[in-house]
Amino acid sequence: MKFLNYNGKHYEEGTAIISANSRALRYGDGIFETLKFKNNECILLEDHLNRLWQGLDMLQFEKPKLFTKQYLRDELERLLQKNKETAARVRINIFKGNGGLYDAENYHPNFIIQTMPLKSDTGSLNGNGLQVCIYRDAIKAIDNFSNLKHNNFLPYLMGAQFARAQKCNDAVILNHHRRICDSTIANIFIIKNGIVYTPALAEGCVAGVMRKFLLTHLPLLVTEVVECSITEEMLLAADEVFFSNSIYNMRWVAGINDKTYGNTINRSIYEKLAQTKANVFC
Repeated sequence: MKFLNYNGKHYEEGTAIISANSRALRYGDGIFETLKFKNNECILLEDHLNRLWQGLDMLQFEKPKLFTKQYLRDELERLLQKNKETAARVRINIFKGNGGLYDAENYHPNFIIQTMPLKSDTGSLNGNGLQVCIYRDAIKAIDNFSNLKHNNFLPYLMGAQFARAQKCNDAVILNHHRRICDSTIANIFIIKNGIVYTPALAEGCVAGVMRKFLLTHLPLLVTEVVECSITEEMLLAADEVFFSNSIYNMRWVAGINDKTYGNTINRSIYEKLAQTKANVFC
């Protein structure tokens, strides 16, 4: 039996806990983090909490004095112990309570923490490259909230459904300039002539924790790393492409539409990071 943590109390998974008047349900008024627990450690937890707290401030949550990062750490650890997890995907969702557009009961944070078991090899470089498509029916807006993992993720949801219908592993999401933003679950990196490029935060992509980690460590491994605008033409002309997120670390892309990619530099980057940053690349 699995449990979730709702505002500091444990409930069986599947328990009804959200009111029909919830602002989270009505308006997506909330924010979330997804992180990996493995080898008795929540990987890059401090970075996840820092991003979460930044988002809470931007969404104008009113945090009670006792609602601290340490409090959330403690509640997360309690749930992992309760569920007897050894390797898990952890999801923290923080949202406002009941109310309409202008008559919220308060702006205090409510939270749900869930854990889902992970396979032991999650985080290893994929043997078969991803097959990816480009989703065009929805675009990602560029605004002050674009870099957050907030609960208004409809373009990503529909992009994922499109990818499934196309029998692809993932889909590329475009911003309102019709340039490359990210994928439905990951940040995008392309490699051309030994240089690594990734969409700048100003392009509307999520400010990924693994993206931040890679931007810190990649300059030691490759010729150059550039944050910039990436067009669809640049993506399709790349030598190699990989996606990154906190659960899978790096996954290389074998093809987008009719374009195929290599895997030499991707593999070299992964192997070097796995050797030197084993506590993260696990």
